[in-house]
Parts: sequence; structure tokens; C-alpha cells
Amino acid sequence: MNSSQAESYLLDLELFGMRFGLDRMRKLTTALGMPQRRFASIHVVGTNGKSSTARMVAALLTRHGLRTGCYTSPHLYSFQERIEVDGEAVSEEDFAAAVARAAHAAALVDRTLSGDDRITQFEALTGAAFHALARARVDVAVIEAGLGGRHDATTVIPSKVQVLTGVGLEHTRWLGPTLRHIAEEKLAVVPSHGRLVAPELPDEVESVAVAVTRERPAGRVTVSHGAEKGLPPLPHAPGTFQRRNLALAVAAAETFLDRGLDQEAVRSAAATIAIPGRLEQVSERPLVLYDGAHNPAAAQALAESLPEVVGQRLLVGVVAILDDKDAAGILRPVLPCLNRAVFTSGSGARYLPAATLASLAGQLDRRLETEVVRESHAALARARSLAGEDGAVIVTGSLHLLSDLRRTPEARASSL
Repeated sequence: MNSSQAESYLLDLELFGMRFGLDRMRKLTTALGMPQRRFASIHVVGTNGKSSTARMVAALLTRHGLRTGCYTSPHLYSFQERIEVDGEAVSEEDFAAAVARAAHAAALVDRTLSGDDRITQFEALTGAAFHALARARVDVAVIEAGLGGRHDATTVIPSKVQVLTGVGLEHTRWLGPTLRHIAEEKLAVVPSHGRLVAPELPDEVESVAVAVTRERPAGRVTVSHGAEKGLPPLPHAPGTFQRRNLALAVAAAETFLDRGLDQEAVRSAAATIAIPGRLEQVSERPLVLYDGAHNPAAAQALAESLPEVVGQRLLVGVVAILDDKDAAGILRPVLPCLNRAVFTSGSGARYLPAATLASLAGQLDRRLETEVVRESHAALARARSLAGEDGAVIVTGSLHLLSDLRRTPEARASSL
């Protein structure tokens, strides 16, 4: 299996959808030889900021002399991006070999399952990640949960530290209708004698954290508001929310190491950390930023950070949102930051019609000038033209949109 075949294998598994439960994953990791037990692990759960925090923890541990793996989701271009060792994606050869190994193990497990039950895409990829990280002989891996926690495939790891980035209303169909329900699902990853690292939490979520850490029992580290103020700048990861994520990552690394961090190592890590798809700068004139905020909390964090990044520049938004997202909740905090907006849709995903978004935006912010350009590359070109060389463009609303824009129109057409 080469890397292209590995990607195709994983894409084919998308047809079978998402299925809860850990029985398949336990069988898969048994067939793989329990690779997740060959390294220490840190488990990152939460509504927003998981990938950023996971990458930051990994960078800090690498700077402290540990060979460090990191597994995040989703990706923007290739599944291979999700598996990193010491800040670099695993090689195409190692990725393909890991997926081939997982595919063989999945075939063995599928034979034991009844009806139409079978290993899912996320389970196969997670198994491949564990195998790749074990083969790379990492000392520790920072593992981001996919959805929730209790039934997520990543929960088979014997994590030493658990990180909760925060809790918001998301995936209520699967995780429950209230913050309390969602917190219970996410905090189910805390094992007996685990160590939970989290920011200050709203009362409804805090009560769950207190109950969980008392029942297990487990330790608890709370990162106070303002803890980020004494930390070094993040030149390649702008935004107030990223500084808060760094404070959480520092606490998680300290908890794992059982000691304070070397401040020069923290500065070195902060200077190089870059988070794809979160206020990511892809052009200077005009300033073009990609941010995959696809829920209200992420959109609010984006809106809070845009003024410091964009300054006084005229700002044009390129926005697309999937049809299962809270479009009004995403648009409401972002629209006041914009001077103009271009609504669009990408390919291969279930987007809300661009015209529907434009109409909704008109109801939420009557002063804003909007237009519809359905093809995403053309929409970005139009926004760049509207902004001019001295202006700025923010592309947001969907990680799928960012992925779509990273591919040339020709490459995208050939994959349809």
C-alpha cells in the first residue's frame, strides 16, 4: 500500500459512517498488538481548541527532551497530517505502512462482527496512528479525541494526564442536549487516579468536573483566567484564544513532567508553534487569513482576536457553513467585524446555499454589504479584489472550505 492507496482506503470507509462504542476499537488494538501501551499518553478533549492545545503540549514536551508524538483531527489536506512526531508529519512511507497494518487488522476484526457492523474510518485511522507512533518509538503521545470522549476511539489509551479545553453546545444529537450532558461525555475519559487539567469552567460544567475527580479519584489542576499574561508571544499562532491555549498546554506539560518547565524551552516552543487553519496567514498583500471556526464558541474567539491581527485594514469575509451547523450562531459574532462579505460553498460537502447565508446575514446585520459567489476559489479572488492590497480577507465558517481552497480547481475537479 502506498500513501495514495492508504488515503483511498480511509476515504472508502467514510461510506460506513460513524458508530459509537469501544468494542471494535478494543478488538482492533488487540489485533495490532496494543501499540497504545508502548508510550505514555496525554488525552485532550473539549469543544474547541483541542488541536491547538495538543500541538502546543507536544511542542513543549519535545523542547524538554522527549520524543513526542501528536495525533489530531480533522486534517486540511491529507490524513497523513494528523500523525506527527516531534512536530513533523510522519513520512508517506510510514503513513502508508501504518494504514496497511491497520487495514489488515481491521479485516480480521470485521470477520468477528455481526450484521453490517465493521471498523469505521476514524477507528482505522486511530489504530494506524497508534501503530505509527509506537513504531517511531515516541516517549509520549498527545492524543486529541474525535467526538465526545466516553465512546471515542481514542479513549482506549491509558492516559496519564487528561486535558479539557472547555465545553460548549456541540453534537447534541450524540452527546446530549445540555452542557452538563456534554461535560459528562467528555470527562468520562478521566480514569482512576488520572490528572485533569482544565481552565476555569462555568458552574454547570465545574460541578461535573468536581464529581468526576472525586469519584475516580483523580487530581485536578485549574488554569486561572489571566495565566497567559506571563507567557511568551506566539508569532505564528495569533489570537487571544491561542494564548489561553498555551497557558493550558504549559499546565498540562508541567503536570505530565511533575515539575515546572524550563522557560527558555517554553520561549523556543512558542516561537515556532503554528496552527494550520486557525488565524493562519496565507498572504500578505492583501493580508489573507484562514480560520476554520465552525461553531459559535470558535466564531466568538475569532471575533475577539480579529482586531489585534487585522488592525485598521478594510476586512472582507469569505464564508461558507455546513448545513448541520448553527449558521446564525457562527455569523452573529463575526459579521460586525467585516466591512464586506462574500458567501460561497465548497465541493464535496453539505453546505448551506450561499444565497441562504447571504439572506441570513442581511437579517443579522443590515449595514453589511454582501454578495454571493458560489465557487470557492472565485469567491476568494473576489474578496481579494474588494480588499485591495492594503486590506484583509478572513476565510471562515468551515474547515472543509479551507481544505477546498488549498487544492487547485483542477485537482479538485479531477477528484469529483
